[in-house]
Amino acid sequence: MIPVIDFSKVDGEERAETLAQIANGCEEWGFFQLVNHGIPVELLECVKKVCSACYKLRQESFKESNPVQLLNKLVEEESEGGNVERLNDVDWEDVFVLQDDEPWPSNPPEFKETMREYRKELRKLAERVMEAMDENLGLERGYISRAFSANGEHEPFFGTKVSHYPPCPRPDVIDGLRAHTDAGGVILLFQDDEVGGLQILKDSKWVDVQPVKHSIVINTGDQIEVLSNGRYKSVWHRVLVSSNGDRRSIASFYNPSLKATIAPAIKLVASQPQELGASYPKFVFGDYMDVYVKQKFLPKEPRFQAVAAAL
Repeated sequence: MIPVIDFSKVDGEERAETLAQIANGCEEWGFFQLVNHGIPVELLECVKKVCSACYKLRQESFKESNPVQLLNKLVEEESEGGNVERLNDVDWEDVFVLQDDEPWPSNPPEFKETMREYRKELRKLAERVMEAMDENLGLERGYISRAFSANGEHEPFFGTKVSHYPPCPRPDVIDGLRAHTDAGGVILLFQDDEVGGLQILKDSKWVDVQPVKHSIVINTGDQIEVLSNGRYKSVWHRVLVSSNGDRRSIASFYNPSLKATIAPAIKLVASQPQELGASYPKFVFGDYMDVYVKQKFLPKEPRFQAVAAAL
């Protein structure tokens, strides 16, 4: 079971134990869930409401989308005796992204205000989680945040991906979201608390990320793996769909600026035997993203090799 951590205890007498739980989540799982994280339940309920309402306005357009058209064609060919092959190049997902400098949906009317408030609270939570990672890694407070901002010269990227995974008539031939690792830094997910589907790869087996009401799921992306010199892992994960479940998923990404230079923390490299050294190259995050967009659903190791070769 994915670790569930009471984040309120990080500021109390059980701080050491809570930090140890976070370290275990980062080192052994790459995923963990936070409860009592400080984001008001009332706000989370409003987020659920406005995102579900927004999807209802987009529902009809999804029926005309490429995944639906491809699946309909496959089912038609199957009915005529054709062979059925999995649809490995598309996702059964309705999605849009929120960024501060891009237009947002204006309906429902309360969507913008609710999501602005949610993103403000979530960003604060992300920075607290990164500070806990700093402490666990033995780095000075704010190290990860400064690395992501090129020591304050550039604003880190903070985007929110609002997804719905509608009921799928053939979940045996298509995934909601294909297996991948996340390119960036710290990912904060407010997932559906009734409909599951998110899974992570743990010890060569797919493990469900169990729905926990009002929790925030944290996972570490590729850049945290690099900064920690491999101590924290960016793990494979996917979303399965079902024939009757309608799954809501709101994932926010606290990533480095595209201009930030990412490399293993010198202190962590120095703590290893000299013959081991840095396990990852030094690179500009924007260069890594150029590779990632072409190789998202492939193993991450060749991505690191590609940016190292470009230096």
